[in-house]
Amino acid sequence: MANNLEALETWASVLLARLEPGERSKLARNIGQELRRSQQKRVMAQENPDGSKYAPRKKRDLRGKQGRIRRKLAMFKKLRTASYLKVRGDSNGISVGFTGRIARIARVHQYGLKDRAERGAPNVRYEQREVLGFTDADLDLIRDGLLAHLTL
Repeated sequence: MANNLEALETWASVLLARLEPGERSKLARNIGQELRRSQQKRVMAQENPDGSKYAPRKKRDLRGKQGRIRRKLAMFKKLRTASYLKVRGDSNGISVGFTGRIARIARVHQYGLKDRAERGAPNVRYEQREVLGFTDADLDLIRDGLLAHLTL
């Protein structure tokens, strides 16, 4: 995957050098928004970039008040919203990622690190769930967006 990304970068750098900085930043914002949509769809489908499903949540007691059972919720429901999944694009590059406290939560899941579910709780090793990552479709999306912009 890294090799494909490097090949795309070398190919695109020559074309991008010919664009004005204002035009490059407009293109970066457009491609960044498309990448965010792609990441949101993948997270909604609960899939890693390689196409495998996320590791299931740990089983826990879902009883709240007496007689009520909460239904299972999809993981990362709020993380995939635009208010948490930020896009930054300027004439030098594009970044799609999380900021602040949400970034820590995403990092723990991305790399399968240890963390506490809440203050005072024991440390737990989380399963690795790649929240952000490039798929082959994402690389095609970048290439097609660049070509569409240059042919206008």
